[in-house]
Amino acid sequence: MAKINQYQKVVPFIIFILALFLLFKLVQPVITIILSSILLAYISFPLYKRIIKKIQNESISIVLSLLIIVIIILVPFTFLALGIAQQGFHFYNSLSNNIEKGALFGYSCTGADSKVCLILNQAEKFSLEQLSKFGFDKQIQKFLPILEEKITIFILSIPLIIAGIFITLVITFFILKDWENILKKIVDLLPMRTKTIKRFIKEFRDITHTVIFAQLFVALIQGIVGIIGFYLLGVPFPLILGVILAFFALIPAIGTAIIWFPASLYLILMGYFSQDYWILSKGIILFFYGLFVISTIDNLLLAKIVHSKAKINQITTIVGVIGGASLFGVVGIFIGPILLPLLITYFYTFKERFV
Repeated sequence: MAKINQYQKVVPFIIFILALFLLFKLVQPVITIILSSILLAYISFPLYKRIIKKIQNESISIVLSLLIIVIIILVPFTFLALGIAQQGFHFYNSLSNNIEKGALFGYSCTGADSKVCLILNQAEKFSLEQLSKFGFDKQIQKFLPILEEKITIFILSIPLIIAGIFITLVITFFILKDWENILKKIVDLLPMRTKTIKRFIKEFRDITHTVIFAQLFVALIQGIVGIIGFYLLGVPFPLILGVILAFFALIPAIGTAIIWFPASLYLILMGYFSQDYWILSKGIILFFYGLFVISTIDNLLLAKIVHSKAKINQITTIVGVIGGASLFGVVGIFIGPILLPLLITYFYTFKERFV
């Protein structure tokens, strides 16, 4: 009798695990789309609430709110992605040509009597020789066809990307239309106590607000401000540098300076060695622009626009961005930093229950 009771307990558990695994495999191909839809619904919800007060038609309000969000996010992002791909190709092509010419940094100093010129040329020659020992120049030449192949694959996958965006918008529409029932069904399915579920809902709301607005939004604005400055002052590859600057903006205090300071130094050196004082002045302007605009705009935005609801370690955000991007692609930049703190919260809740 005891064996039968044990059998009746074990078998349903095994079936449940198998059903859970099967559910995961079924959802896995569209998990990025589902997570993107949830994130898009969260971002669109405040706008939807404002629009529905004036129009008082649920479906039209949802469509309008999604249309506005798409125009604000998707259209600029498309141009940004195409621009980065183009500048990335030119960057590696330019670097390859410079290595062939023996000018690793893209310029050489010709002042015969200048000790600074002598040191710079020797440093460039030494760097080029050291990199050549490791086959760096050959690796660059090998990488260019790979880059071209990636760009070709990206172009061919554009129809699939468009289809994925359309499906994401459709799912987001139904989430916004019936979010209360969807949330109730998810809560009923979760094998957790009501207290724990309420805590997770609150944590999701606070973490998402903090990550999207207090961290990623501010970093995005700093990246845009950086791109504008780099473009106007003639820094090479402004889009690439701006995107990298936005990532480093997640690092407190000196994060953005890792990008704008070398860029300003590059212009200053270019102007000095070419005796072009206009370029030299651009480098000086960029230095003060980075110091007083790029590096301080985050404090202004956080004080005036965003009130953080949850304290999230910056390392957690950075790890979430990298891990999310590797798992879910570009949209993982936003999903990862939200998912990782939620998982950490879950582990703390699990520990509190059993320890």
